[in-house]
Amino acid sequence: MALTPRDREKFLSEPHIGALAIAAGPDRGPLTVPIWYDYVPGGELWLLTGPQSKKMTLLRAAGRFSLMAERLEPTVRYVTAEGPVTRIVPADDALHEAMVRRYLPEDQVAGYLKFAETLGEQAAVYMRPEHWLSADLGDLSEL
Repeated sequence: MALTPRDREKFLSEPHIGALAIAAGPDRGPLTVPIWYDYVPGGELWLLTGPQSKKMTLLRAAGRFSLMAERLEPTVRYVTAEGPVTRIVPADDALHEAMVRRYLPEDQVAGYLKFAETLGEQAAVYMRPEHWLSADLGDLSEL
């Protein structure tokens, strides 16, 4: 069963690992990679990546991307949002820390942020969802 707009936006706002998909060019399937993301219902979805990364190169060329988030429990549910890149900005420490706090327990945040310094510069890529696909398949253990 498809989710209501409110339910799909609420689900996407939860800290799931996303599957980022970006067109990779002629005769290629999309580049699809796991990624952390953030989303506030009604707003823009955003993620972090290196400004010189393969992801960024493809994002700039395609000008849009899809992100799918899923879970298996308590019911099998997924949401896919697709839309245009609305802006790309350098990521400052506060933005990076906000993303890390979304996904990691407090006692792991400082260690991860220290590790992240070795990754180099990051950029935030924003997208306004235009197209949605969602479903809740229920509790498959009851089948």
